[in-house]
Amino acid sequence: MKKSKVFYSPRALMALLISIGLYGCGIYSFTGASIPAGTQTFQVNFFENQAGNRPGSTVEPGLDQDFTIALQDLILNLTNLSLVNRDGDLIYEGEIVEYSVTPMSATADIKAAQNRLTMAVNLRYYNTKNEEDDFEKRFNFFYDFPADLQVYDIRDTAHKELFERITQDIFNETLAKW
Repeated sequence: MKKSKVFYSPRALMALLISIGLYGCGIYSFTGASIPAGTQTFQVNFFENQAGNRPGSTVEPGLDQDFTIALQDLILNLTNLSLVNRDGDLIYEGEIVEYSVTPMSATADIKAAQNRLTMAVNLRYYNTKNEEDDFEKRFNFFYDFPADLQVYDIRDTAHKELFERITQDIFNETLAKW
């Protein structure tokens, strides 16, 4: 009787370990997202800018559309979920409730030296596959800038940072569970 030799190549062994590791991760992405079971689609409803209704807030034209698109893009880029216009498994909706500039520090002659642009969003999140995940929460962030500049001067940079921080916080709360 002849004995057969079993040979394991390092590549085969590595492939086996990687496949076992990935299989054990379940529904998980390398971005940190923990996609709820059975979830394939998401929907981001238009975030209407209602900041003008709040004392001290100003209305910024296009802010609502830009923020809505930023949230859609983040979820598309960090998950394998498909964006739909209606009947999504995960639904994001809400309003921009604050967009205001306030002085933060003063100079010796009692003039503002630095201003703060604050943006706040009220979010309602619905998981149609698991209603226990549903919640409503306010997310906000700020951008400080020199008082000798106007919002128009820093708008693009400020919006980029504000959108990045707020959308990332929303993503972490809804899909990363951090």
